[in-house]
Amino acid sequence: MLENKELLRFYTEIQEDIKSSLLAEEEGANPEQIFTEIALNMLADAGETENSRVCYDEKISKRGIEHKINAYSLYENYETLDLFITIYNPYSAIETIPKPDAEKSLSRLSKFFNNALNKSYVNEIEESSEIFDLANTLYNVPEIKENLVRINAVLLTNGEYKGDVKTSQKVAGYPIFNRVVDINYLFNLSEKSRIPIEIDFQEMGIPLPCISSNIELKGYQSYLAIIPGSVLAYIYELYGLRLLEQNVRSFLQFSGKINRGIRNTILNEPHMFLAFNNGIATTAEEVRLVDLPGGNGKAVSFVKDFQIVNGGQTTAAIYHSWKKHKADITNIYVQMKLTTIKNPDQFSETVARISEYANTQNKISISDLSSNKKSLVQLEHLSRTVWAPPKTGESYQTRWFFERARGQYRNERIRQGFTPAKRKAFDFKNPRKQMFTKELLAKYVNSYGEVYKNRKLVIGPHIVVRGSQKNYSQFLLYNFPDKPDAIYFQDVVSKAIIFKTAEKVYGIKPNSIGDMRYITVPYSVAWLVNKLDYKLDLYSIWKEQNLSDNFQKLLYDLMFQINSFIKENAPGALYGEWAKKEECWNAVKEQSFNIKIENIKKYIKTKNDDSSRNPDEMGTDTRIIQEKLREIKELGADNWKTIYLWCKHNESISLFLTDISHNIGRKLRDSITLSSKEILAGSMLLEKIAKESDLLQSFYYNQDVKDM
Repeated sequence: MLENKELLRFYTEIQEDIKSSLLAEEEGANPEQIFTEIALNMLADAGETENSRVCYDEKISKRGIEHKINAYSLYENYETLDLFITIYNPYSAIETIPKPDAEKSLSRLSKFFNNALNKSYVNEIEESSEIFDLANTLYNVPEIKENLVRINAVLLTNGEYKGDVKTSQKVAGYPIFNRVVDINYLFNLSEKSRIPIEIDFQEMGIPLPCISSNIELKGYQSYLAIIPGSVLAYIYELYGLRLLEQNVRSFLQFSGKINRGIRNTILNEPHMFLAFNNGIATTAEEVRLVDLPGGNGKAVSFVKDFQIVNGGQTTAAIYHSWKKHKADITNIYVQMKLTTIKNPDQFSETVARISEYANTQNKISISDLSSNKKSLVQLEHLSRTVWAPPKTGESYQTRWFFERARGQYRNERIRQGFTPAKRKAFDFKNPRKQMFTKELLAKYVNSYGEVYKNRKLVIGPHIVVRGSQKNYSQFLLYNFPDKPDAIYFQDVVSKAIIFKTAEKVYGIKPNSIGDMRYITVPYSVAWLVNKLDYKLDLYSIWKEQNLSDNFQKLLYDLMFQINSFIKENAPGALYGEWAKKEECWNAVKEQSFNIKIENIKKYIKTKNDDSSRNPDEMGTDTRIIQEKLREIKELGADNWKTIYLWCKHNESISLFLTDISHNIGRKLRDSITLSSKEILAGSMLLEKIAKESDLLQSFYYNQDVKDM
């Protein structure tokens, strides 16, 4: 019953998010596509898709709707294509999706794919159509035919689906795997961050012979097993990059090319593969064993939350040799180290560490990601303590909420209270349109100019266009400081304002410049910054929290011209592919577009002097104190008296904190100013209470009741 309530609450929050987005978005947005984007973001965070693009196409014939698509994701290596179709219900209650509706939707996706492979369809759709880029790429790019091995047809719905669907089929020789992502699946993702992969080797008829470490190992258990290459290839065909631990996936984007030594062994000496190859390292949350016949030891029969933390290239090489080159892999065997973590609370952290150490020999080490974790935490801290100035004409300050981990914004909103009054107060201080994720951070910052490493261009708009995974990994490696301060955070916000304003000015179909917003916006921002020699006054934008009408007009004129230039000059009209290449950026960079720079001269610095800006600008430390004081005052003197009495009878609370609670209550009652020491100690006490007691929960609940 409780789970049903939580599910309904999750559903209601999504509906509220959609309504909020509709109010914030420009004309042309619709609920179905907003829900599609929400669902895709959740799937991307869980590693189940990447670089997705929301678009819409519907082909109607005399017999009705022939095909329909709401979004797609074509992986950088062209190995996988995800196609998405959406069934969205605007109602306040969760609707059940009938099986015929689900099957019909998935059928429309496969028909779209079949149509997109035909020249006649590519010729009949307009270049301005949202789907033209994908259809043109599928038909005209040779690498598609060479590398594409997996099409995932996914039905997204905010309804509930209780049936099953045909798991796979073949269209034009390509395997299509069908699945339904309904509200239950999304709810589980929101709670667990990802849905674990479960593999039943016993059911497949191939339990994996293994030996286990019989010695006592604190916190984990390890096994050594031999896995047939055919089994590994089959699993990879089913799950693709989902098999790879997410840190590995971020940095090891496969090109589809196979290491020559591995390939030669597979093709010419498959029986020697076990001897020549180092094998793979894997982890699982749960491992089940069975006895082999005749007392010949144990075998792995089942694994839950199976992930490859080292050996992704080996796995992909076996699969591609079998799929593309028709190699016989029946005699290939791979050694596998399988580790299971005993403490569920330490599972994610330990898996990430195993992944890091297992991949230290890679040219791009996973430690590159780990070393930046402190920077991300610091940026998160800044986003909670640095308040943005009021917008022109407004009197209140707001925050730009950086969501370092998925769901932080939602969880913080819930923590503030469940009543409309409490949520409205949170939304007022933390507008949803000012929330940004790690991927958006990378997009805003990497669009703002270039970064070179050893004379090689490693950051530019073409990197942004390649998709969130690639762009984010490049950002962490080359464009993120070790110790971000308040100035850096303010500049990030200014870059976000420029980027988001450009997106809004570009528009949404049918009221848009074209259908290349994901390309034109980063290219236009980068061109303008380059043109001005990085002299845009970001601090001025931070102080105003918006761009003037003249600036927006300049952005429109610039984007209109860049949009046309890329479309007209892309080889074979493949503008989506060309925009991912450095040569495209070089061509755009050399152009002199007709815009009036003088109209934004107030945003151009006359000298590079930021000496007036303090890294603790806006009083970051003072802001921390003020925020903690606000929390203390919100409880009121009476509640602090209750806290004092609770502390007196709780042995885990020190005498110092007990006295602090008494003094805070007395000073609040008598309107006496609290010292910084009292504020910080009081805040520490509240954090301690929150972990140990339901006391604070009752305070907030009683306050919520008063607000009703």
